[in-house]
Amino acid sequence: MTGYAHTLLASPGGEAAIAVEIRSVNSRFLDLSFRLPEEWRGLEAGLRDLLTAGLRRGKVELRVHARAQVQAPAVELSEAVLQGLQRWQSDVRRWLPEAASLSVHEALQWCRPSGAAETSWDDALVMRAAAEGLSALQASRQREGDKLRAALLERTARLRALTAEAEPIVPAIVQRQQARFLERWQDALRTADAASAGTGIDPAAARERALQEATALALRIDVAEELSRLSAHLDEVDRLLAQGGEIGKRLDFLSQELHREANTLGSKSAALELSTLSMEMKVLIEQMREQVQNIE
Repeated sequence: MTGYAHTLLASPGGEAAIAVEIRSVNSRFLDLSFRLPEEWRGLEAGLRDLLTAGLRRGKVELRVHARAQVQAPAVELSEAVLQGLQRWQSDVRRWLPEAASLSVHEALQWCRPSGAAETSWDDALVMRAAAEGLSALQASRQREGDKLRAALLERTARLRALTAEAEPIVPAIVQRQQARFLERWQDALRTADAASAGTGIDPAAARERALQEATALALRIDVAEELSRLSAHLDEVDRLLAQGGEIGKRLDFLSQELHREANTLGSKSAALELSTLSMEMKVLIEQMREQVQNIE
């Protein structure tokens, strides 16, 4: 599910602020990534545990930004300090020739006035900001989940209507196909009798065989069982949507089962009416499958 959260917390002394951003996009599984300053790389495991405990699906990215709230004292260049640094560097490089030279930034830090306030970066503050960001993200995803629930209920209602529309058609189609089969069978028998008179074919046995074949045909094209299973699966979808919680994977499975029944309905269809209904059902179910992959 998609979502976004941003939190900003100041340190107790007000000298620093921590900003945490959490972004989430749709994914069938939970995929976490972190963008942290080097000084907080050690917090990644704790942040991962925090997100894993609160989320189940989604491609989630967490970013942490830090900045000082108070301006650092101006640097005062000191010739004595710089000369001392030069001597120290020469001594170090005499013993360690491969040692790197001091950078300008490092030299300026040594020239900073004594007693300058250092910014305190508190690990606990980062974790608290992340926890608040997670709560805000969950609230955002909950709002989206409510919209998805309404969309899914709309589609299950339409599928129920299509199922109810198909139920009275099935017996009429079965009866029509049986009558058509028997008519063709009788025509075939009459043609055979005319072509081979006196062959000794028993008319009663022929009629019995025709009835058996018509019954087998009726069983092959009867989709009452598929319609019953469709209704049962729709009942379970509605129950899960009303229940809430972690239902995404179960809804994903049910959408696959709904698609299976609708596909069988179309393959066994012996009439254009059922084929049209089956096609519309599959379109609705495919829309559901796309949505339920975003639900936790």
